[in-house]
Amino acid sequence: MHHGMLTVYKEKGYTSSDAVARLRGIMRMRKIGHTGTLDPDAEGVLPMCLGNATRICELIADREKEYVAVMRLGVRTDTQDMSGQILARIPDEKVLEILKSKDRDPAGSATLAGVDAQQLLSADGFDADPEEGRVICKKILDTAASFTGEIEQIPPMYSAIKVNGKRLYDMARKGISVERKPRRITIYSLRIEKVELPLVTMRVRCSKGTYIRTLCEDLGNALGTGAAMQSLLRTRVGNFTLEEALTLDQLEEIAKSDPLSLSSLIRPVDSFFADLPAAVCTDDALRLLKNGNPLTQGELRFLCPEEDPLRSVASPADSGEETGTSADCDRSYDRDGDEDISLPGIETGQQVIRMYDEAGSFYGLYRSSPGQRGRTRFSAYKMFLPES
Repeated sequence: MHHGMLTVYKEKGYTSSDAVARLRGIMRMRKIGHTGTLDPDAEGVLPMCLGNATRICELIADREKEYVAVMRLGVRTDTQDMSGQILARIPDEKVLEILKSKDRDPAGSATLAGVDAQQLLSADGFDADPEEGRVICKKILDTAASFTGEIEQIPPMYSAIKVNGKRLYDMARKGISVERKPRRITIYSLRIEKVELPLVTMRVRCSKGTYIRTLCEDLGNALGTGAAMQSLLRTRVGNFTLEEALTLDQLEEIAKSDPLSLSSLIRPVDSFFADLPAAVCTDDALRLLKNGNPLTQGELRFLCPEEDPLRSVASPADSGEETGTSADCDRSYDRDGDEDISLPGIETGQQVIRMYDEAGSFYGLYRSSPGQRGRTRFSAYKMFLPES
């Protein structure tokens, strides 16, 4: 039984559930879960949770994501991508004509400062007319800029969202369309990387719940041409990146040729919570920890003394007491600027800590709560017992 997180590169043609099923066969274990669906035609990063790490699948799915999408202008489909039925299409010449017009600049448009239009544009004819390329480039960049920040997005009919207990995609396949309420999402950045009309390549960094297919269609509608998603590559989920992702074929080969090395590819569960303070339970109180019982301040010690909540009451530094070396508080495990973990059920002012035994085994997360006589005590929040 493995416990931890594995970064899988999901290839085209697999559903997320297909990938889970195959990985179960490769790893020879049942307890595996994925961290949010990725369309069958999409590819890229799909973090998998193994063993007791399945308890954090939803936390990983909530993380910020990054995609590289190719949008095809001039076409509209029922699925918002090129796998669906084409509902409307205009010739490429008409797309060019619409983009050259100067009457559709969005309000509050961005500037083109520091952007070389010719570096983005590679469609035929633009080299002969740099100004034409500049007009088109500016319109696309300005329109894309108007979709950044917190925006509302209506989920597509072809999605796994449930309405009245039924999946939208099941209704869509029967020709049924229902009203969907807009959702608030955040587009942290939307960078146009290449324009090769009618194709536009963009890199999107967004919040959970964002549908890139819908973003493509909405962006195309704002340009006046319509659009559908041509392809999608997910490059990052939180701190799980494309560089570390392995295909299922690669994992299967490793499992057959060198099964012991699989463990080195699996991130330990506690690494996901690396930005939380860490404490060690004393041997005398280990039985309490193993049962998920509350612990008092005297039954644990913080690896980084500065994170001890009682330090503000009596500072060891003020009394000349040794507080540990700077290495004890080293934050080299910080996750490359990734956003803070959002933990459900944690109130403002509560401290969440990682709990270990003296041997360094990770047991779970504890949260602070007021104890008797004003003393802080910690109770179990989420357990990841080594034996489970």
